[in-house]
Amino acid sequence: MQLMPLPQCQLQCGRFTLDLSQLQMMGILNVTPDSFSDGGQHHQKDLAIQHALQMIEEGASIIDIGGESTRPNASPVELEEEIQRVIPVVEALSKYDVIISIDTSQPEVIRAAVKAGAHIWNDVRALTRPQALETAAELNIPVVLMHMRGEPTNMNQLDQYQDVTEEVIFELQQRLNQAIEVGVSKENIIIDPGFGFAKNAQQNFQLLNEFWKLNRMGYPILSGLSRKRFIGEALNGIPAQERAVGSVIGHLLSIQQGASIVRVHDVKATNDAIKVWNAMRLA
Repeated sequence: MQLMPLPQCQLQCGRFTLDLSQLQMMGILNVTPDSFSDGGQHHQKDLAIQHALQMIEEGASIIDIGGESTRPNASPVELEEEIQRVIPVVEALSKYDVIISIDTSQPEVIRAAVKAGAHIWNDVRALTRPQALETAAELNIPVVLMHMRGEPTNMNQLDQYQDVTEEVIFELQQRLNQAIEVGVSKENIIIDPGFGFAKNAQQNFQLLNEFWKLNRMGYPILSGLSRKRFIGEALNGIPAQERAVGSVIGHLLSIQQGASIVRVHDVKATNDAIKVWNAMRLA
């Protein structure tokens, strides 16, 4: 593991400027009935808004809204259902001073969400759906490209790697090249190595140990390992809701290696840890 500085760059997110030379927390807001950690807890609009406001108060600068679970073996969601889950929450949160990210792979969903006030496209499928690349170029908004093989229904069978970190970098670079060729601005791209997606526990920990290698790609990096199964496996199989400490430690390790954004369930605990890390760094 090598310690890496945060990049000196900013992203324009509508009326907001996201300064990635300072660590940013992305709070997870799943408006789904079946997400692996908090499915059903914030499925109703009022509960979703309440939880989002709590995360903002605790230190989240970005709220990432997802209307489709991408846990292993998750069932696909119909387009109209995903829109109905996501858009009312976006419209409500757009009245607050917070950057809104949309966790979707559907171009139609991100179009509707941007119209309703969203700022960032967070795509676990890295713009592989039809018209996704063209939509990202046209919307000209920040976009997170995440590494995954296959789909949630079969990704666990696709975790064969000779060198997981090098292959993640290679496969991400292929997606970046395609995005740029279509017209996605380099200045809008964030990369995510995809912890837990088509990777077993050992591979996830190797990727975390070698997270610093992602910096050579030259893009801001998002780390999203909150409450993932490999964290639970290291903690004797404890349930997702009890993995906050393990998740915070994992995120700090990725922050030290150059992650600008951490995508978290446990905002307050992560924020407290970041404050201690910043105090040490500035001493």
